[in-house]
Amino acid sequence: MKKFKLIQFVIAACALILSSCSNDDAQPEPKNYVLVHGAWQAPYVWQAVKTNLEKQGNKVIVVELPGHGGDQTSPEKITLDVYKQKVIDALSTIDGKVILVGHSLGGMIISSVAEEVPSKIEKLVYVAAYLPVTGQTLDNLAHMDPDSQLGITGNLIFNYDKGIVDVKQDQIVNLFIQDGTPEIQNLVLKNYRTEPLIPFINPVVLTDKNFGSVKKVYIKTLQDHVVSPYLQNKMISASKVESVYEINTGHSPFLSKTDDLSSILTKIAAN
Repeated sequence: MKKFKLIQFVIAACALILSSCSNDDAQPEPKNYVLVHGAWQAPYVWQAVKTNLEKQGNKVIVVELPGHGGDQTSPEKITLDVYKQKVIDALSTIDGKVILVGHSLGGMIISSVAEEVPSKIEKLVYVAAYLPVTGQTLDNLAHMDPDSQLGITGNLIFNYDKGIVDVKQDQIVNLFIQDGTPEIQNLVLKNYRTEPLIPFINPVVLTDKNFGSVKKVYIKTLQDHVVSPYLQNKMISASKVESVYEINTGHSPFLSKTDDLSSILTKIAAN
């Protein structure tokens, strides 16, 4: 009888150990990600992160904003609402909720999207992004950032007739990818395009009922020359942000520290 009980005990212990090992090895539940790039950039900046997330079984869509990448929409036709609708169209192709990630200007866009379709979004993730309160424009927020090098006299070149804004050529690397390899810096220069101006001055309208109901996470970029840590902290303090992560990069962590950013996005999905 004692021998039988001992065998039962050993079997139960082995089952417990196997169960524990199985849980440790289990893959996290796949998630849906939609990634939105920022100003003067295009979907190529997210491709390496997209690959990393897809290797884990996640579904990932990278949105190409009108007037960026290969899209030839005329700048005068592009507004923040046009951007918003492009992202909403991407969300509509996905079953279930989405982790919606926005970089820089993308923060204005994902905020507007959350106001429109809050039930579709699991979390909003701001990566070195503008995080507005209702009524603000990107231009408003940028003027609150004394540490940004973007607004230094001469770094921005406005063409109001064509509705575009340019970055001084010799400042593109310093502003966007000062911490990247020469190959990555050349990639950014090669893919650079002028930016439609109108979305910079379009205000967002946000409510507690819609935008306020969606969980928000912020990823701070500690060496950022565009959206400085000062402004990032100020925006975080003004909003209901659930958690904050830090990455020691410039403005484009998806290019300079791809694996680190991918890991943070995975953690955000799991928490």
